Amino acid sequence: MDSVLRLTREPIEKVRVGFVGLGMRGPSAVERFTHLEHATVVALCDLYPGPVADCQKTLLNRGCSKALELVGPDGWKRLCELPDIDLVYVAAPWQLHAQIGVYAMECGKNVALEVPAAVTVEECWALVNTAERTRMHCMMLENSCYDSFEMACLRMVQEGVFGELVHLEGGYCHNLGAYWDKYRDDWSMRFSASHHGDVYPTHGLGPLCQALGIHRQDKLQYLVSMDSAAVAGQAVADSRYGVGRVSFANGDFTSTLIRTERGKTILLQHSQMTPQPYSRLYRIYGTKGYANKYPSPGFVFDSGKEYMPEAEAKALLERYKHPVWQELGERALSVGGHNGIDFIMDYRLVECLHRGLPLDMDVYDAAEWSSIVELSEQSVMGGSIPVCIPDFTRGGQPLHLAEK
Repeated sequence: MDSVLRLTREPIEKVRVGFVGLGMRGPSAVERFTHLEHATVVALCDLYPGPVADCQKTLLNRGCSKALELVGPDGWKRLCELPDIDLVYVAAPWQLHAQIGVYAMECGKNVALEVPAAVTVEECWALVNTAERTRMHCMMLENSCYDSFEMACLRMVQEGVFGELVHLEGGYCHNLGAYWDKYRDDWSMRFSASHHGDVYPTHGLGPLCQALGIHRQDKLQYLVSMDSAAVAGQAVADSRYGVGRVSFANGDFTSTLIRTERGKTILLQHSQMTPQPYSRLYRIYGTKGYANKYPSPGFVFDSGKEYMPEAEAKALLERYKHPVWQELGERALSVGGHNGIDFIMDYRLVECLHRGLPLDMDVYDAAEWSSIVELSEQSVMGGSIPVCIPDFTRGGQPLHLAEK
């Protein structure tokens, strides 16, 4: 099948959007889309009527037209089959992302999938195969790629400020106990209870792959994963389900090392159980400089002896502020969504569809980053054996970063 690298489609004057899944992420996305002049919400879908009604109120309160309501287990299929939809925006549970995405593309719809886009390698290939066959856009909604710090660092990488990158680190370290207490029937916890490995890799991996130009300048080659015992995780399961009734699989801490074809290394970390400050562990190591975001932004250049003074670091970030943040920063912070990154993500998605441009992230990004879910589990279960990462582009010619 033909590659969909740099895929373009005809410009869409007004992007008509249908939302599937209105639990945690969906309602805020619906509200954000009411701030986008080139988009209109035309359909709302959820398993239950309550969330649909709440989002309908959001639309009406924002002066928007009432959307079509689809409720029930087959609602997402009926939404994908509607003739007057350009984009299906999916914020359903992880296990449904690929299934809905494939069906939406087969129905002639562009699709945007919350993270991860898939939870098995087979699902990743299904997304790639369907996108190539139908020539429809498939983007994973990785908001971390739109963080102002990560985007400024991406500019610095492209302009050689850090020299040649040699090692990068990212992750998702976030104690989710409060969330699981609030949402007692939380499907993400149940997924973690039955799976080893890095079950949520894309927040940390996405920005790092962009910095390395994965499937544009380089390719992910193989990984090795190791996890700790599930001590805190098992305690949570015992308190929720009864002592010994559920054997919690996912380790309290998972580390994954990835090597690329060009000899770069990536460390990913995942932890959702232990007490800790939130961190995506964004670190870049280059031959001329170093950057990290957590616990606070910092840069080191040349001597490697100490961090750049805070005032100089702020000036550096201002100098390399990404044009997207220069244009949209104030508006994004006003609309909100994880300090504006959600709004910028949605804005860019709609703007690219409206102007007929390639999307910022393609189906190969979605597949590469999401495949780590299953591949890391394979490594852990095999005693931390090396596991090859598929080339979802099937040997497609890399593009230079400047072409993106």
